[in-house]
Amino acid sequence: MSDTQTLPPLPDRLSQDSRSPFHVAEVFNYDIGIRLNGKERINVQEYCISEGWIKILSPKALDRRGNPMLIKQKGVVEAFYS
Repeated sequence: MSDTQTLPPLPDRLSQDSRSPFHVAEVFNYDIGIRLNGKERINVQEYCISEGWIKILSPKALDRRGNPMLIKQKGVVEAFYS
């Protein structure tokens, strides 16, 4: 695949929240896949490969500002372009 050379490298830590210092807008122009312990996840809000965790949205719990709370899950994290 010759188009993979033009893709920006995936960072070690990435967040979908644009207010986060770990948000890299260029990466979100492409489809990103995340695997946690070999299982592909589609609801990941933030990940860190070196520390081995992902954060997903809580289905019901909200913080004091009305934003959904994040749940941290630990394991082997793999990020890839899909």
